[in-house]
Amino acid sequence: MDISRNEQRILHLLAQGGRIELTRTETRKIEKADCFTRDGWLYPGLDITLFRKLKAKRAIRSKGGKPYQITERGLRLVRSQPDNT
Repeated sequence: MDISRNEQRILHLLAQGGRIELTRTETRKIEKADCFTRDGWLYPGLDITLFRKLKAKRAIRSKGGKPYQITERGLRLVRSQPDNT
């Protein structure tokens, strides 16, 4: 299964120890998705549409209400690139 360049970038960040945190409205609807690197920096390339694509492909998941992280399937989908571009 091929994935887009933007999906590759997000999965690379997650594979290196990053996480995705969601902001929800009072009705529990997803308002915003933020991707943080392992160093705590905010990566601006993630939007709700991209988040939903990754979740639909089962490349990311959350356990016990914690931030989303990469799954084993996501690790198989991502191609290794040394400079993450």
